[in-house]
Amino acid sequence: MDRTERFYTIDRMLRAHQGTTLRQMMEAMEVSRATVRRDLEYMRDRLAAPIAWDYEARRYRYEAHSDEADRYALPGLWFNASEVHALLTMEHLLSSLQPGLLEPHIEPLRNRIRRLLDSGDHPVDEVARRIRVLHMAARQADSDVFGAISHSLLRRYRLQIKHLNRRSGEITERIVSPQRLAHYRDNWYLDGWCHLRNGLRSFAVDAIEGAQVIETKRAKSVSDAQLEQVLGTGYGIFAGDKIREAVLRFSPEAARWVAREKWHSRQSGRLEEDGSYTLTIPYAAETELVMDIMRHGAQVEVIAPASLRDAVRQRLTAAAAQYPD
Repeated sequence: MDRTERFYTIDRMLRAHQGTTLRQMMEAMEVSRATVRRDLEYMRDRLAAPIAWDYEARRYRYEAHSDEADRYALPGLWFNASEVHALLTMEHLLSSLQPGLLEPHIEPLRNRIRRLLDSGDHPVDEVARRIRVLHMAARQADSDVFGAISHSLLRRYRLQIKHLNRRSGEITERIVSPQRLAHYRDNWYLDGWCHLRNGLRSFAVDAIEGAQVIETKRAKSVSDAQLEQVLGTGYGIFAGDKIREAVLRFSPEAARWVAREKWHSRQSGRLEEDGSYTLTIPYAAETELVMDIMRHGAQVEVIAPASLRDAVRQRLTAAAAQYPD
């Protein structure tokens, strides 16, 4: 039992109706008298735990009625060692999402967890050093824009945005009712009701060049079912009205990896007798699906539909033309 787990055990025993004795804590944690005394001292001095010695009952307990006890109110949450490490790992992953939507709100808890972990056997810096979060093709979003989006999203206000269409280079102003934020492939997307187009749209946050909260107008609410039907049934982040099925066949070499991958929540796969792998996935817009197919090169063949097969063929032909003999 490491130090963090001992703190958890001591806290639980102190909160018992009768409190606890030094001997009971020693036996419960299988440690020496000196170790228990050091832990009690640390909890009192460093964690502000209102631990008191009850002379009449001859045992330790939390002070029942004191300003210090009210302020203490169980500092943060108590976790055992594995739970603390899991939380710190999660916090490390959350801190890598830029910009940090919850950063100001989780910072106090983050500091508490760090102090608690530092009191154990594995310093927080060691945990951070052993965890790597690698990003690929992440596009930086404007923090002010992100702040306006998150504010309107949580407060349920409408939002006026300036959106850049990357294909045409055109910037349009529109009013949207934010529904949710999605972090997909290292980038943020805003799903919302576009009042200009009178329908659901998904906007890359880094393509929003300006955002202003309209606090005088409440956002239009869209049900989760409708959001999923319009934006969640297709493949990837690109939505569309007509859902089709793509049938892909991967070589035996690629099958070793692809068979374990999740391309879509409604995909189905089948391992063939020759070792190849057939993957069937729904999609609406083919843009992202074509890109994912192409990264497998000659290890994949589009079986159906013909339109998707032609789209991949055209992309491959255009790519090959870049490398003339």
